[in-house]
Amino acid sequence: MVSTHPAGVQHFGSQYLPASSTSNTSLSPNQELLPLTAKRNSHDCLEIGGCDVTTLVKQFGSPLYILDEETLTIACRQYRDSFKRYYNGESQVLYASKAWSCMSVCALAASVGLGIDVVSGGELYTALSAGVSPDKIYFHGNNKSRQELIFAIESRCTIVVDNWHELHTLVELALEAIEQGTSSASVATPSSPVRIMLRLTPGIECHTHEYIRTGHLDSKFGFDPNQLDDLFTFVSQQSVIECVGLHAHIGSQIFERQPHQDLAAVMVQWMSKAAGYGLSIKELNVGGGLGIKYIESDDPPSIEEWVKPICEVIQEACAAANLPLPKLLSEPGRSLIGTACVTAYTIGSSKVVPEIRTYVAVDGGMSDNPRPITYQSVYRAVVANRLSAPLTETVTIAGKHCESGDIVIKDAQVPKTEPGDILVVMATGAYNYSMASNYNRLPRPAAVIVANGEANLILQRETYQDLIRQDRLPERLKNDEG
Repeated sequence: MVSTHPAGVQHFGSQYLPASSTSNTSLSPNQELLPLTAKRNSHDCLEIGGCDVTTLVKQFGSPLYILDEETLTIACRQYRDSFKRYYNGESQVLYASKAWSCMSVCALAASVGLGIDVVSGGELYTALSAGVSPDKIYFHGNNKSRQELIFAIESRCTIVVDNWHELHTLVELALEAIEQGTSSASVATPSSPVRIMLRLTPGIECHTHEYIRTGHLDSKFGFDPNQLDDLFTFVSQQSVIECVGLHAHIGSQIFERQPHQDLAAVMVQWMSKAAGYGLSIKELNVGGGLGIKYIESDDPPSIEEWVKPICEVIQEACAAANLPLPKLLSEPGRSLIGTACVTAYTIGSSKVVPEIRTYVAVDGGMSDNPRPITYQSVYRAVVANRLSAPLTETVTIAGKHCESGDIVIKDAQVPKTEPGDILVVMATGAYNYSMASNYNRLPRPAAVIVANGEANLILQRETYQDLIRQDRLPERLKNDEG
């Protein structure tokens, strides 16, 4: 059913524009719905990075991911500078590239001093291809293959060891390299051991205030904290690996600050315990997980508000335990890139189901944004070619896939739409392209990065030829006229 807003209440798409500020750098990107450079131009169209979104669609087609360079850069700098401001020791921010792994994003993050967190051989290859220094790459994952571990060893990145199987395999591979006499600058030797961190399950529950401090979370990741004695004993006896640090991660899209402060204190306790086994822990990685604003009611802390108490807790705990300050690492992903990107669609067909709802269809959906159908995620959208038009209708934005659940937004507030209108869905930088698929054999969209009125292609739109590139026909099915 098409509904209207209450009488006397007028809402416009421009309400989602960033708050006015003398400098965008004073805004925390994760607290805004649109990129920091978003504004309404003289044509009543949405503009991002100095580029008219409707013009971008004409030039590059749709669906189209539009990444604002300034918003991403500001978020990176706010993390980097906040740690420098509040932490008296060395720090390193890592971009969790699983949020969106592509060469341009990795290179841009690295250009402002960030390292890269990877979780597969493919993400490692991407980061290296983007020119990221191996000493700033950290390789995560709960089931790394032997091939991936060999690649990581040869690449000289730091491996975040997740479990006993991986730990034993890693030691075995390093020993094999030495025994086979293949030691070189690219493989482990007793004098140049493999750098590792240990991922531990902290026993801290997010989104509630019920912290499980002595047990363990039901998680596929990390060593159980009850195994610390055996773990530290084993690691201390291996000459081919060097345990430089400890890692923990407590969740994603988190608004609460207390869980991360509790985590910081627990990690210092682990650091102190490791010292008793002769392990000199030089690095602590507190993970990431800071949330972003997807809808108006979301109220995440700013980047600075997240960083400050973590630094304070680490410093106080180390002072109390008479421990030197470790190098402090964090690995944000969503809060760096989530709100820096939007997705532009072209509106096509519509269907009115009397007394129930109106469907408005776009030229993408679950293949370019699987989060709504997977996680029931909620988004906001604007009609980019009529930004100030009153929002007079409530419609359901449907994708074009052959799946009833392919719904981008339920109950979206929009002006009266027409085929050819450009619909922009906000905050699609995290886990949209990285989880995109070719469902129904739709080519994955293009992506552009915008800055100072210029748009550069960073991901080409796939073609039909790309879709069949890996297909193979058995000989018996070729030229078969029957």
